[in-house]
Amino acid sequence: MAKKNDGNKVLAQNKKASHDYFIEDTFEAGMVLTGTEIKSIRNARANIGDAFATIRNGEIHIHNMHISPFEQGNRSNPSDPTRTRKLLMHKAQIHKLLGLSKQEGYSIVPLKIYIRNGYAKLLLGLGKGKKQYDKRETAAKRDAQRDIQRVLREKQKVAR
Repeated sequence: MAKKNDGNKVLAQNKKASHDYFIEDTFEAGMVLTGTEIKSIRNARANIGDAFATIRNGEIHIHNMHISPFEQGNRSNPSDPTRTRKLLMHKAQIHKLLGLSKQEGYSIVPLKIYIRNGYAKLLLGLGKGKKQYDKRETAAKRDAQRDIQRVLREKQKVAR
């Protein structure tokens, strides 16, 4: 039987995270899923836009991550789409993340969900919240870079 190549395809992404936070470090975590949740994730039916992570009693959990029920799954007993799910990380990583997140202004932010070696993984970022002026500055830099690229493309068209 041929081995399937998952290729670390991103199945869900939190696009607001880079807008709202300066991401300083990233951590990979496995997820404890039940029933047909993995099938829904493989079909890219997950949303982490409003999700956040907490650490309690030495365990890390993700809240408000929405995984739509699988259409062909158990319809009589579907699981709650936004239930709190446990994440799997090494104890040393959890302690490091706990110590860093206790500092003022830091949060644990889910960045993306992907499949690696057949298992669903969640990329967590340690983010420091941006102030409003930081967001405007980032947007101005992005717009300036876009304008520069547009002018360069136009010059290349003229040179041909």
